[in-house]
Amino acid sequence: MRIDLHTHSTASDGTDPPAGLVRVAAAAGLDVVAITDHDTTAGWDEAIAARPPGLTLVPGVEFSCVHHGEGGRRISLHLLAYLVDRDDPAIAAEWARLRTSRVERAEVMVARFVEDGYPITWQQVAELTGDGTVGRPHIGRALVAAGVVPDVDTAFRELLSSRQRYYVRKADTDVFDAIAMVRAAGGLPVFAHPIARRRGPVLADDVIAAMADAGLVGLEVDHPDQDAEDRAHAAGLARELGLIPTGSSDYHGTNKTTPIAACVTDPQSWERLAALPSAIRPVDDSSPAIVGGSG
Repeated sequence: MRIDLHTHSTASDGTDPPAGLVRVAAAAGLDVVAITDHDTTAGWDEAIAARPPGLTLVPGVEFSCVHHGEGGRRISLHLLAYLVDRDDPAIAAEWARLRTSRVERAEVMVARFVEDGYPITWQQVAELTGDGTVGRPHIGRALVAAGVVPDVDTAFRELLSSRQRYYVRKADTDVFDAIAMVRAAGGLPVFAHPIARRRGPVLADDVIAAMADAGLVGLEVDHPDQDAEDRAHAAGLARELGLIPTGSSDYHGTNKTTPIAACVTDPQSWERLAALPSAIRPVDDSSPAIVGGSG
């Protein structure tokens, strides 16, 4: 089996519509794929309706989180919330708040670019976003279209990273609150790219241990933004804490150069994850639509 548990569609900052995403997954030879757009479930229904026979679809969300450590140090991070009840009032309200925050943040970032004479506008970014959740890749695509940079990766490296002056923080959710919300909504929280140092500061092992005690069920070990040494460390940490190790591409279509299935999850890890109680079940040929329940 080939399993990729972290992908994005146009419902957030990917470039494939949800229907296209599942077709790309099937064409790449995947048996299982998760749709995990940022702070939204808006792509679920389209992806489910377009799911090719033989492909198992895991509905999920990538939850924008933060941890404030010693001395108030702020570290941004993401939780992958699989098989969660999207109608749970608390988590639905929190994701709505985060989406609003994303718009406000993007507007400020674009205004900073405009002030410095960059030839982009908020209208262009909004058109690139469409009905999806706005993110930095949309601003990156506007910069590419304007000829400022050759590609989105360069836009992130030179202008959009947290180390650059155009960057604006999101009003993210405290990670321990997020874990509690995901579990209360029947979901399975997995820590996305926990040691992706190129993205910025990472959490200490003792914080990840506390997250495990709070209800975290898995750790994304194999990810394109984690080198071999950090993957080995994450794998050891998962074993030590009893967390399920996963692997994923974090596919964003043409917004990133990483192809779908660049990293995958071991079938035994998938079996462990799928065996856990959850609000909904993966969608496959035997269950072609989301069915409620805790089974």
